[in-house]
Amino acid sequence: MTGAERREQLIQVGRALFADKGFDGTSVEEIAASAKVSKPVVYEHFGGKEGIYAVVIDREMQRLLSLVTQALSASHARIKLERAALALLQYIEESSEGFRILVRDSHAASGTGTFASLISDIASQVEDVLADEFKERGYDPKLAPMYAQMLVGMTALTGQWWLEVRKPRREEVAAHLVNLSWNGLTGLDPNPALTAATRGLVLSPAAETRTARPGERDSKEQEKLRREQEKAREREQRERAKQLERQQRELEKAKEREQRELEKAKEREQRERAKELERQMKEQEKLRREQEKAQEREQRERAKELERRQRERAKELERLQRERTKGFDRQQHGEI
Repeated sequence: MTGAERREQLIQVGRALFADKGFDGTSVEEIAASAKVSKPVVYEHFGGKEGIYAVVIDREMQRLLSLVTQALSASHARIKLERAALALLQYIEESSEGFRILVRDSHAASGTGTFASLISDIASQVEDVLADEFKERGYDPKLAPMYAQMLVGMTALTGQWWLEVRKPRREEVAAHLVNLSWNGLTGLDPNPALTAATRGLVLSPAAETRTARPGERDSKEQEKLRREQEKAREREQRERAKQLERQQRELEKAKEREQRELEKAKEREQRERAKELERQMKEQEKLRREQEKAQEREQRERAKELERRQRERAKELERLQRERTKGFDRQQHGEI
């Protein structure tokens, strides 16, 4: 694999493991084993599981925000509501693993935002829509932020519930969500359905926000679209800055790891040299002791040999003395 391909593989492997076990339940060893690489490869690309987690969270948040932003570009308030609910349910259906990771709430070590902050970002977009609608209907626009939190929170919790049950189908769930939020409990439609402008809609996270056809929007709606686009650009700039900061941190960590490895290698080399020197000194000491022992053995052998020769000479002298004594005795006996 190329470096980019390997990086993407590790992201996908980490995404699946984080969705299944969570951040704390996933280890670098598991990511490396699932990707069939060694742990240093993971550290080389991301500096650890935190780096992979940050990329996964960033991608999922951008995907969901893109879908919701695209949905809120519709012209009519009810269609915006329908498409926003449908966008969340579409994301849950198409990216279940990603949604499971988001709703677990981002780990503090990732350096990313939380699911609550993501919902708050979406609510801020809904807030602008509601504020304009409130003004047109004579309601207090200052209440728009509270109502935005209500709508987005209701939809998000419904999405978490639907993640597990998956019944009924997403368009039917969206229709019931809009039924409650649009009509209220006292005006519920017994057979709710999406409008024709929303039925069968499938959003694409990569698609740009749709602009209105001539005459479809008035200048106020165009101004709202411009504000939404500016917010999207600001978010993109913030995310780019975060990504750059993360990359810088990863680079610094990599340099620190490299420096530590160099220091460890030097320490290992010094220890090996010390061990080798100690081994050589021991060998020399052992050789010296063996030489001393050999000299001592040689000296003992020489002493023994000298002692043996002296004994033999004494015996020979004693024998000669006896022979002389015997000869002298025989000589005297003959004379007598």
